[in-house]
Amino acid sequence: MPILQNTFVHHVHFWLNNKADKDQLIAGLNTLIPIPHIRHIHIGVPADTNRDVIDRSYDVSLLILFDSPEAQEAYQVDPTHVIFAEEYAKPLCSKVVVVDSVNI
Repeated sequence: MPILQNTFVHHVHFWLNNKADKDQLIAGLNTLIPIPHIRHIHIGVPADTNRDVIDRSYDVSLLILFDSPEAQEAYQVDPTHVIFAEEYAKPLCSKVVVVDSVNI
């Protein structure tokens, strides 16, 4: 099994103000796909898994793999990401939690 090397992981969970806005948020997340700093991207919803340690309270998740912390910083200021944050995440979400990690 290959181990990810030289990878910056950016995982974001979104809680919507209104569950009816899920498709709109997902459409907004899809606008991020062409950003050149992204190595891999996954847009998802909670899996139907039920164990005590699993938090399924969020509505949508975004997982992005970058080649470096610098690539992730460039993504943060990319105009497409800025527009997504202002036009989708901020108005549609009551809560956003970001977890970033790097290789040890």
